[in-house]
Amino acid sequence: MAFARAAGYNNLPNGNFVPVIYSQKVLKFFRKVSVVEDITNTDYFGEIENFGDTVQIIQEPVITVTPYQRGTVVTPQDLTDLETTLTVDHANSFAFKVDDIENKQSHVNWESMSTSSGAYAIKDTYDSEVLTYTATAGNFNSSNVIGTSSASQVVGFKAGSMSPLAILNRANRLLDIQNVPTNDRWFVANPIFWEVMGDENSRLMEAFFTGDSKSPVRNGLVLDGEIRGFRGYKSNNTPDSLNTDSSHTGYVAIFGHMSAIATASQISKTEAFRDPDSFADVVRGLHMYGRKTLRPAAVGVVYWALN
Repeated sequence: MAFARAAGYNNLPNGNFVPVIYSQKVLKFFRKVSVVEDITNTDYFGEIENFGDTVQIIQEPVITVTPYQRGTVVTPQDLTDLETTLTVDHANSFAFKVDDIENKQSHVNWESMSTSSGAYAIKDTYDSEVLTYTATAGNFNSSNVIGTSSASQVVGFKAGSMSPLAILNRANRLLDIQNVPTNDRWFVANPIFWEVMGDENSRLMEAFFTGDSKSPVRNGLVLDGEIRGFRGYKSNNTPDSLNTDSSHTGYVAIFGHMSAIATASQISKTEAFRDPDSFADVVRGLHMYGRKTLRPAAVGVVYWALN
């Protein structure tokens, strides 16, 4: 852009002496946190190599207890060997290219920056898909539900509403009924829920609704410790579209135990090669994963709305 000049001043009239300066720093977009790795069972992570691989997970047999009296003939039961199959049947990819001229003349490393962006986008897609899968009917016990998909439980502090702490308390009781272990329970909700939670008139919230200096950035953890038996996570990937309540703007929160959902995730390949049709490097990445509900009794959902 040329500077304005006074009338009649003709020295360097086109203003081409003014340089265009490009910053070495790149304005990156805001990135959502991922919570799936922190709330699912990843014990089978190292057992997959290729798309379509399966992991056979043997279920614990149920042992029958019968009354016994002296002299009773005890007949051993046959053990069952039921198994659940975790299949690596989902894959996502990204690909881009950087022309040699663009790479040589550019003031930033486009290849490195774009690879980082692609890796984030793949992780975010994975996070969103697994959370939606977890909250889809059939993947949780139908008794572990607060509200319904067509009639949300109103959350707030007015008459007829349920406070956020009460929601967590009900969710805790539902898992207790299913004999779910009290350790490693989690609750995932969007920022709106946690905002209302912060309005709780409670010294408990003042003491615990703080988080620590690292975990919220890493995995969305919002509580330094547990509240009502849950580790709380904040996520913009909650599957709110599963709430079809036409009378409210509905949301979906998910709760459960870490053993309930198994995930096996792997970045299969990130590779660079020469584009055969131009003077450019092509970079592409492939992410493959599987997810499977192992314990539906240890998962539940909350269909909720603001009052």
